Amino acid sequence: MATANQSQFEDFLPVMAEKLGGDGLIEELCNGFRLLMDADKGVITFDSLKKNSSILGLGDLSDEDIVSMLREGDIDGDGGLNQMEFCVLMFRLSPDLMEQSEFLLQEALEQEFH
Repeated sequence: MATANQSQFEDFLPVMAEKLGGDGLIEELCNGFRLLMDADKGVITFDSLKKNSSILGLGDLSDEDIVSMLREGDIDGDGGLNQMEFCVLMFRLSPDLMEQSEFLLQEALEQEFH
């Protein structure tokens, strides 16, 4: 997804993770997924992403950007992003959050076992 808009990208996921904690961040990602998904299909499709991307402040994504995002996140190859694929993609697109992911994983494990 290399476009001119990419230089304007600000990664807020690390700040959200710090303020909301692991569970809160996942809840917000799930809310974002629901905003972008096709309600009838239950996944994010090309059309739903194109239609709903401005809701999340993504601006006008080009068709090429949308196709690239879907390809990058579509782990099972069905042409859409389910909730898990979307959340994984959001983590992968956040370099700072990837660096912090070990801490978040440890925090989640501690919460789960205590």
